[in-house]
Amino acid sequence: MRPNLINLIPSLEGEELVFLQMLTNELSEEKLQNFAIVYNGKRRNTDQILLGCVLGFLGVAGVQRFLVGQNGMGILFLFTCGFCFIGTIIDIVNHKQLAFEFNQKMARESMAMVYSY
Repeated sequence: MRPNLINLIPSLEGEELVFLQMLTNELSEEKLQNFAIVYNGKRRNTDQILLGCVLGFLGVAGVQRFLVGQNGMGILFLFTCGFCFIGTIIDIVNHKQLAFEFNQKMARESMAMVYSY
């Protein structure tokens, strides 16, 4: 019996779960488990991104951008105080989308790693 993604990565929800199910539907059981291990180590939870946004709003702007690998934007946010806090407020509102885009990238990288085994 093939394991379910939600059992392998319990913190998955909504859009991310649907995306991963479509991405991994042709993987064998062993490769799916390998994918789950690799992907779970790379992914960011939406709560982590939200916490980064709040930290950016209260002190060090751009933390959320560094968390999702957008180092250039992180430096820009750092030097401009999050575009005078407007960019940081927008990131607070869109934190789930930031996390989802980053997680899509990490899922594709994880799939490449699983296929290279």
